[in-house]
Amino acid sequence: MENNITMKKYHGLGNDYLVLDPNKNDLELQTRNIERLCRRNFGAGADGLLYGPLMEEGKIKVRIFNSDGSEAEKSGNGVGIFAKYLLDEGYVTESKFSLNTLAGDVEIEFSEENKNVMRVNMGKPSYAGKELPLTGLEGEIVNAHLRFHDNDYNTTCLSVGNPNCVIMMEEVTPRKAKELGPYVESSDYFPNRMNMQLCKVTDRENITIEIYERGAGYTLASGTGACASAAAARRMGLVDDKVTVHMQGGDLLIEMEEDGTIFMTGSVGTVGTFMLAENFFA
Repeated sequence: MENNITMKKYHGLGNDYLVLDPNKNDLELQTRNIERLCRRNFGAGADGLLYGPLMEEGKIKVRIFNSDGSEAEKSGNGVGIFAKYLLDEGYVTESKFSLNTLAGDVEIEFSEENKNVMRVNMGKPSYAGKELPLTGLEGEIVNAHLRFHDNDYNTTCLSVGNPNCVIMMEEVTPRKAKELGPYVESSDYFPNRMNMQLCKVTDRENITIEIYERGAGYTLASGTGACASAAAARRMGLVDDKVTVHMQGGDLLIEMEEDGTIFMTGSVGTVGTFMLAENFFA
């Protein structure tokens, strides 16, 4: 093991993650350590931290943490970023492979022309309330009116490996997301907290979203958020099977098959390598 703690940092459309490799670092993974590393003004700064690769039953596994230290089941950008790290560090050499997360296996395929671009099989969405979970609500919540902060909103709740609340609006802005986000994330409806997307449908092939993620707050982009929003809009009959999701950080292409399977295509950018000061955790 190296004495110095080193990490690599990547971003997916501005949704940034630190990669902490346990094979190259000796650091006890504690909530407070993750929180300090991800702090913008006092640490390396990131929306989250990816811990791995870990080998479990012959599978390559990654643990995904939000910037507040809480563990996430899945992250579209996180999975893509970690796949790029595995390729960069020589852990994998093939263009197509599988990665295990808390929410299950995810298949990634890199573009042959550009290894910064990948297509991720994000699985099928679930609208079952018990899987999210939901409190005080029964059945599927699709195009339903839910109340947040003394107002009713047109809401669809679904899981794409992690829970998402998609709210349809005629106009979406960062300000609206930052104002409403904390109330949705911590609503009594959602005992395990919730990711929120404000969604505007432009036409049958384009939507725009603003994102507020549980444990991270306002983010410039989200892979799972883009998938959830596209799936919700499709379920409501507002879009076709291929949708470009526009976010503050950039665009993702979301393709949905007849059986519901979602494929996400996007790019990953490399920021650099960080070496922590020896007394950072002192």
